[in-house]
Amino acid sequence: MTEKNNQNRSVEKTIRDIRRATRRNYSTEEKIRIVPEGLRGEDSIAELCRREGINTNIYYRWSKEFLEAGKKRLSRDTVREAAYNES
Repeated sequence: MTEKNNQNRSVEKTIRDIRRATRRNYSTEEKIRIVPEGLRGEDSIAELCRREGINTNIYYRWSKEFLEAGKKRLSRDTVREAAYNES
């Protein structure tokens, strides 16, 4: 029984390794194209993700990062503008 369990674990590890090695990496440009498309709301997020071949969790992670980056950028611009106006 133990040998069979070890064999199953080995097969599962091999499958995980193959999935990791073949996972598609999306460029920043692709993410910047996909996220605003979802924010526009012309299609459902599920439809967009099916079309792009990504999991909805990935889309929501990207959109959160996208919005956080924009918020940080805007807050830096506001601080810079306030400092500029005081000079």
